[in-house]
Amino acid sequence: MDKKKNLFSPIKAWKYAFKKPVSFSMEDIIDRPRESENNARGFHINDHTKCIGCGACSEICPTEAIVMVKRADLEPKDGEHPERPTIDYGRCCFCALCVDICTTGSMKMSKAYVFNTTNPDTLYKMPEEIFAASGGTITGYEKTPESDLLDLVRAEMPSEASEKAKESFIELLKGYSMAQAKAEAARCIGCEICVKTCPANMHIPEYIDAVGQGDMAEGLALLYKTNPLPGVCGSICTHKCETVCAIGQRGEPIAIRWLKRYIVDNAPESMYEEVLMAPVSAPGKGRVAVVGGGAAGMSASYYLRTMGYAVDLYEAKPLMGGVARYGVPQYRMPEERLNKDVDLLKKIGVGFHVNTKVGKDITLDALHEQYDAVFLASGLPQSRSLKLENGDHPDVLYAMPFLAAARDYLRGQGEMPDVAAKVIVIGGGNVAFDVARTILRFQQEKYGHNQVSLVSLETKDILPADKEEIEEGEAEGLRYFCGFGPQGIELSEGKIAGLHTVKCLSVFDENRSFCPVFDKDQKDLIEGSQVYVAIGQMNDHAYFTPEHLDKAVLKGGKVQTDSWGQVQGMPWLFAGGDIVHGPDMIHGIADGHQAARGIDLYLQSLSQTS
Repeated sequence: MDKKKNLFSPIKAWKYAFKKPVSFSMEDIIDRPRESENNARGFHINDHTKCIGCGACSEICPTEAIVMVKRADLEPKDGEHPERPTIDYGRCCFCALCVDICTTGSMKMSKAYVFNTTNPDTLYKMPEEIFAASGGTITGYEKTPESDLLDLVRAEMPSEASEKAKESFIELLKGYSMAQAKAEAARCIGCEICVKTCPANMHIPEYIDAVGQGDMAEGLALLYKTNPLPGVCGSICTHKCETVCAIGQRGEPIAIRWLKRYIVDNAPESMYEEVLMAPVSAPGKGRVAVVGGGAAGMSASYYLRTMGYAVDLYEAKPLMGGVARYGVPQYRMPEERLNKDVDLLKKIGVGFHVNTKVGKDITLDALHEQYDAVFLASGLPQSRSLKLENGDHPDVLYAMPFLAAARDYLRGQGEMPDVAAKVIVIGGGNVAFDVARTILRFQQEKYGHNQVSLVSLETKDILPADKEEIEEGEAEGLRYFCGFGPQGIELSEGKIAGLHTVKCLSVFDENRSFCPVFDKDQKDLIEGSQVYVAIGQMNDHAYFTPEHLDKAVLKGGKVQTDSWGQVQGMPWLFAGGDIVHGPDMIHGIADGHQAARGIDLYLQSLSQTS
């Protein structure tokens, strides 16, 4: 029970009314040395070299004292917003929630808490060293592991045990459960830094929020606004977005790719009809031919159809899908996931012309005569060769033909590739790992054991392949010879016996141009009876006639276009995907979307002038 106050307490207080007050000037107070507690919550400190402008501090502030302000001295770049927090100390309650949620750890609180001013506007400040006289920037309160408000650990993705993975082509990753997906979605702070880095500028925070809310219809609609191949991307997207995730500054980035996959895997078929078929317009605005059934071609076809164009898609191979169909191993992306994306194009009325190679079965000029515009997205169907001594041996094979043969075999449309018991793969990118890990599985099936040696110029710490490829490859038994350059192939009685290599000291020069330097005194012979080359892919420009090449600008083998994908000198021709920007699926999808809008603008301008 509270102690009752004395009846005469108010009267006693009057005695102070006749005492002379004691006053100190602010200057005396500021200059007087004093000690604060180690966790004092004074004015804020923000290290601008660490801050990425994510705005988490502003979002959590209970008094709305923090406002993100654009800094003119900060250049926009991937991984951050050009904004920094400002604080209204007239509103700040010094709760330190902004410190506890800071994604980078840049925000702290100082021991300074006295500021002399008669102008209330000066209490609105961007944290900096303005309070030096009142304690400087000596750190007071900092977050601790106990006070940290962010969940820095990613929800684990269930997967096939690594010791069993190489025994089959069953998909390794099993996908999130509802509980796992919601737990992972809850880690997102919605800062949108990832959106700028994603080539397709997908609505990432919004569809992650839809996962958290369990709204699959909303999530599906958000995916298809910028990406009509979410089934494919949910498995094999290069996920550049995750490399800049704000949570990844101090912990594991949000599993953006896996949450995209969760929506696709869990949205019922009826929802596809309801959400995705409704916005498709009747084909009455014109006719467009799309060349190439890969990511860029399928993306352009989808968006052109939704805009009301009649679209015919030409593909040289028997099945649509491009590298996703004929290059990516099945253990990374099962056929069914791609089929769902392809089937949607059929449902919305895209015409398919398979086994039709433009430049051979039909000319580019013939397409120009039959259609109002043409979008070229033929991809990189050819493997880049490597000049080696004895490199023309029949057992020197190339990545793209091998991967296509492997997928044909697994879908029952061809024989199993004849892999040797000891194989060498040259290359350090994802395609090289696709080749190596596919061979491991064929060796296991054929011999009951495996031996694949992967040789790369790059050392293991700078391999261009995805981190998970490197880790999973090692778990499956790949032998790494990183930091070595191939020099020639050793033959014994006409058969391959091994690969001669030398130590690679550096891969790039000071300008980041490819310029490997070797120490030829450090030699090695890697044993193997087959060599697979996986050092990149090349264009096949068979559809361009000499007259086209006089107009179309090719630079480094790539087709040059404007920002809408329009080819210089041929306004009816648009291009995108690998032949413009190099191999990257999500970039191809973005190119297809942008070209669809460019074609629409071009054809609408023609109709207005006719």
